Amino acid sequence: MTFSEENYLKTIYHLATISEGEVSTNAIAEKMETKASSVTDMLKKLSEKELIVYQKYKGVSLTDTGKLSAKMIVRKHRLWEVFLVDKLHFPWDEVHDIAEQLEHIKSEKLINKLDDFLGNPTEDPHGDSIPDANGKIIKVEKFLLSELNENQLGICVGVKDSSAEFLKYLDKNQITLGCKIGVLAKEEFDLSLKIKVEDNTVTVSNSIANNLYVKIV
Repeated sequence: MTFSEENYLKTIYHLATISEGEVSTNAIAEKMETKASSVTDMLKKLSEKELIVYQKYKGVSLTDTGKLSAKMIVRKHRLWEVFLVDKLHFPWDEVHDIAEQLEHIKSEKLINKLDDFLGNPTEDPHGDSIPDANGKIIKVEKFLLSELNENQLGICVGVKDSSAEFLKYLDKNQITLGCKIGVLAKEEFDLSLKIKVEDNTVTVSNSIANNLYVKIV
């Protein structure tokens, strides 16, 4: 596959995980920031390679081969993010764009050795699950911080928004993976939350709470 084909396949995979049924052409175009006509041309190519099932006006779904191929791209991306953060000490808000480039490396042997070198991690620095060499994913039960009630306690296990701006906001407020977050109060007017992060008290908007994953303890 070309880099472009891999990017489309990964995008379809991500969109399929958050929606039910087929993925629409418009959703792909919006995510890829391109024209619907360009998406249609690419979908025809991926369909010819039997990586997707595509019917005009009915959306797209991945074949078993396409799904495994997409998982392997995701696997490479997330393993490189772990390497960049854990071994090269990059901040977690800088690694996504670099991993976007590294995920296109073809060598399966290299990726498997990288996986072993890192200790076979199951999650990347943002809390997203890493598929193993067979495409298997270990899923952790998690909830959005906004779903917690007053006086509930959770441990931060991931982010829904992995943009650099959001991650920098979390750093500024000392919110990191593994930290304990307790909901002290929920404002009825705008659903903002007063939370305790370890020993600090912070007020976060509903938008922030809707982008933080926690495991309830």
